[in-house]
Amino acid sequence: MLDSIPSFARLVAELAKFPGVGNKTATRLAFFLLRQPKVQAEALAEAILDLQRNTRFCSVCFNITEQDPCPLCCDKRREEGLICVVEEPQALIAIERSRSFRGHYHVLHGALSPLDGIGPEDLKINPLIKRLEQGVVQELIIATNFTVEGDTALYLAKLVQPLGIRVTRLAYGIPMGSELEYVDEATVNRAVEGRRDI
Repeated sequence: MLDSIPSFARLVAELAKFPGVGNKTATRLAFFLLRQPKVQAEALAEAILDLQRNTRFCSVCFNITEQDPCPLCCDKRREEGLICVVEEPQALIAIERSRSFRGHYHVLHGALSPLDGIGPEDLKINPLIKRLEQGVVQELIIATNFTVEGDTALYLAKLVQPLGIRVTRLAYGIPMGSELEYVDEATVNRAVEGRRDI
């Protein structure tokens, strides 16, 4: 039935590409958008285009930004000797929301996953090592997700320890297999404050 309405079917197909959105939810979202005033649909389309046109990755920490370097990297009030490594920008946002960390960040854009063919060369590990070799950083907090497969944290710890930099890991409170972006702010705060050496 919906195939006879090509523009509607196309929108459903595009919405279904979003993570966690199947055909049923995509259809519901398409009907919602169809009922909205034209100006609201145009505003949504323009916001998506603006995101694509104006955002990029920071050349220092690889967070999303509209300016390079990003505002977090340019903030002189942040601790120079402290870097927190996260897998994705969403985890960085979760830590910032907790207000428990005042250092700098480095976003890997993924995690080691040998089963999926994702190795160190597929992540932003080399730029991290170059930052650490400058000799300013005294502690590296590894805030990658708590998963068993591929263990990015252990790989980074082994890579960084010869540089004489303290390597710590987030502490208790974050369940195994969970992703930082979904953990509440108080738990993230306790995990940052209670970090331990690897």
